Amino acid sequence: MNRPITALLLVFLVQCGIVATVYWPQQDMLQAPLQQPLVPQNTGIIDEIRIGDEYDNETTLTKVGGHWFISDLENLPANSDKVDTLLERITGPDNGWPIAQSVVARQRFQVADYHYQRSLGFLAQGEQLATVYLGTSPGFRKVHARRKGQDAIYSITFNVFDASGASGAWLDPRLLQIRSPLSITADSYSLNRDSGNWLSGAGLAPDMRELEALLAALRSLQVDGVATEDARRELSETEADLVLQVRSLAGETTMEFFTAAEEHFVSSSEYRFFFKLSIYDFDRLTGIDFRLISGE
Repeated sequence: MNRPITALLLVFLVQCGIVATVYWPQQDMLQAPLQQPLVPQNTGIIDEIRIGDEYDNETTLTKVGGHWFISDLENLPANSDKVDTLLERITGPDNGWPIAQSVVARQRFQVADYHYQRSLGFLAQGEQLATVYLGTSPGFRKVHARRKGQDAIYSITFNVFDASGASGAWLDPRLLQIRSPLSITADSYSLNRDSGNWLSGAGLAPDMRELEALLAALRSLQVDGVATEDARRELSETEADLVLQVRSLAGETTMEFFTAAEEHFVSSSEYRFFFKLSIYDFDRLTGIDFRLISGE
């Protein structure tokens, strides 16, 4: 065999080797498992969710009478919309096929039993149905997920930050809203509703724009979580910026609004917690003009 033919043969063999290296199926693809759900598709049977994170925070959500509650916060109402979204994303049929299954991939994507960003335990009547690990994000609103005891790793549509291990993150933001007050009393004004009309303590009609601003602030008040233990101790010794006594068909509630360390909080006579408030909601209630609301 002459030299040119030998050289061409060698080049051909090298090219074949390169092609085989680049396009040869990876081990994960060759051994790809069948598509399996992360948790049972029937989410209606799930009545408890235990959430842990990489910082050892843990919280437990329980379902009673069709509503979700936060066990770690004395069974305060949880944000049901947020819980439903979690269940929908984890059990959704659009999770696709597994993208990997190796032990190395578990570590790389942070979905190993010992290395994860979130651990989600799903239970029904005390029986563990599944534990799902959430890890790194492969793209916008995507996260890697793996069910404990299975090799398959999926990329699902979800944001890992929406599965917080902090109990306060699951709180129903509408917890303190008052839809239809009958009377409102503050330090510098009082209002009473009689036959559908509002009158101040002096018997004057309040400024309608100021009244509507107050009523809208009570209807749409949103809490952003609960105060830490350190903040609770400080707030217990702090004088409130505003005290509101509100009577409605549900009864009478006293709310106190505080500022501490450039943060804003509210307490309610219905609960023993201090709740975080945005500056927007805080200003809407503490900024009411008492002269206008009194009809002066």
